[in-house]
Amino acid sequence: MSAYGYEIVQKHTFDIEPDVHVKLSINEINAEDEARSKYLSGVGIAQQCQAIVGLKESLLGFSVNMPGTTAKDAFDMVLLTQYFDTMKEIGGSSKSSAVFILHGPGAVHDIATQI
Repeated sequence: MSAYGYEIVQKHTFDIEPDVHVKLSINEINAEDEARSKYLSGVGIAQQCQAIVGLKESLLGFSVNMPGTTAKDAFDMVLLTQYFDTMKEIGGSSKSSAVFILHGPGAVHDIATQI
C-alpha cells in the first residue's frame, strides 16, 4: 500500500471465522475427547465398585483372622485412617484456606458415627 501513499500501522481483528472444514474437524476432535472422557469415567466407576467389593472382603477377612474383632472394628480403623489422611492432605496443600473441624478424642468418634 506504500506505493499508493498509504501505510498500514495497525489492524484490529475482532472475529476470526475458520473454514467450514476446520470447524468440522474441531467439533470432531471435541466429540472424541468427550467420548474418551466418558469412557474413562465409566472405567473409574467400575474400578471403584471393584474396590468396594474388595474392601468388604478384606474387612470380613480381617474379622475372621483376628479373633475378638468384628468387621465394624476393621471398618472404623479404615475410616479413621482415611480421616487422618484427609487432614494431612488439607494441611499439606498450599492452596488450602481454612477448614474448621472439631478435633479431639470425642470428635473422632462423633465423625465416625456421623459418617
